[in-house]
Amino acid sequence: MALLDKIEAIKAQMASLQADSEEALEALRIKYLSKKGELTALFAEFKDVPAEQKREMGQRLNELKTLVTERITTLREGVADKQKQSNQVDITRPAYPQYVGTRHPLSVVRRQIIDIFARLGFTLAEGPEVEDDWHVFSALNFAADHPARDMQDTFFIEQNPTDVTRNIVLRSHTSSVQVRTMERAQPPIRIICPGRVFRNEAITARAHCFFHQIEGLYIDKNVSFADLKQVLLHFARELYGPETQIRLRPSYFPFTEPSAEMDVSCMLCGGKGCSFCKHTGWVEILGCGMVDPNVLEACGIDSSVYSGYAFGLGIERITNLKYMVKDLRMFSENDVRFLDEFVSAH
Repeated sequence: MALLDKIEAIKAQMASLQADSEEALEALRIKYLSKKGELTALFAEFKDVPAEQKREMGQRLNELKTLVTERITTLREGVADKQKQSNQVDITRPAYPQYVGTRHPLSVVRRQIIDIFARLGFTLAEGPEVEDDWHVFSALNFAADHPARDMQDTFFIEQNPTDVTRNIVLRSHTSSVQVRTMERAQPPIRIICPGRVFRNEAITARAHCFFHQIEGLYIDKNVSFADLKQVLLHFARELYGPETQIRLRPSYFPFTEPSAEMDVSCMLCGGKGCSFCKHTGWVEILGCGMVDPNVLEACGIDSSVYSGYAFGLGIERITNLKYMVKDLRMFSENDVRFLDEFVSAH
């Protein structure tokens, strides 16, 4: 085939030349424009063209090379446009699956406890974490020299050695919220007070310098210890199951009289005795009692007309019993491997 016929044949191929990927484009470049490509072979034949035809044939070869180069460039732009379009977000397609995380186990249990008491008519009350001595101690029947002040190791923000009533502290219990509620409202009062509290304790697997409580308060006319017991029995059975039993043991708290600590039947052995309950069949979960008349009077409530009960429990304690978490520190370390275990808990 003469050189001119070969040039015209390659020109005809350019009209139908197609490529839909980078690999196909590279194959075309190698076929036509590489050192061993078809155009290189044509230029090699050019040296044998008669002198009188070289000018015309040279122009035709250069035009062919330009045509091939432009065609491959056009194809390359088309492939790039397709890739760009494929990388764009299609707003009409369904969303990609996304990991949305899970609630913290303390939040799960806190919500469960709040829901149980909400069904009994308790409303939510909250207060500041930085408190004064009056709301944390004095209004709760802690005298200035009362030894009960030593029961809780307190973080002091401002400490006054000569007048303890002027101390500013991190609250060591959420009872301060109860005091604030009683100061501004008259009975009937029925509240639960969840929140974070602080105590100056060594951090171990069983203790931390901060933790979370939920305390409850009910004040009205003719409130009795029997009312308290029934509410706590209902709470325990809602939380741990209908077969759960409770027992109340006499105890002491400055702000309640009489006072008690409540145990529930062990949820692992059903009260028969195991290593978890130390073979007693019982596990302690909260403290409670009837509000001391001195507390009512300090908050402006007539103790001759009204009575009430109060209770308090640690959320970490309840969460430990519910999910068998052995180390309290895991609740505050934010290890996602630990948190992922509670994906189905809520």
